Amino acid sequence: MQSNTETIEKIKTLFTRHEFPAKTKLVLEEEIANTIYYVEKGAARVWLNHDGKDITVQFIFEGGFIASIESFISGEKSWYTIETVEPIIVYSITHHDLKQKMDQLPHVREFYYLCIQQLLLFYQRRMASQIKNTPEERYKQLLRESPKIFRRIPQHYIASYLGITSVSLSRIRNRR
Repeated sequence: MQSNTETIEKIKTLFTRHEFPAKTKLVLEEEIANTIYYVEKGAARVWLNHDGKDITVQFIFEGGFIASIESFISGEKSWYTIETVEPIIVYSITHHDLKQKMDQLPHVREFYYLCIQQLLLFYQRRMASQIKNTPEERYKQLLRESPKIFRRIPQHYIASYLGITSVSLSRIRNRR
């Protein structure tokens, strides 16, 4: 079995390289997302609009894949917007091209399914945390598991991700 690094390098050769500035929307809510991205450098966030407020669902950094996966798989409108938070270098591939490569190259298919499994686990953990944990517990868990978020992501996005206001996040941070 080849390492993840070797697999990523092989897969990147199948994708198209792009550079985008911060605040670029890669996917728009209510549009069909036909592309999946691999992040080589930079950060992005996945968010949705709820009654005029944007709610951050996920942050993606180097080594991660980004897509509005429900739209990418189903061909239906995206529930999310995906926006760069920092200048970003990504590699992209369309649904059609990925499907073709998965049929031709078993290592691409295996890697895709591994990524889907990891995404499912991420969202399961996130859902359970949102239900079971207090905002302070979610903050501490995020700080423990992903400290780079606090160095690279604006506070109002972090607050949105935690399901609290920026003021509440400031109070939690000051209690430490």
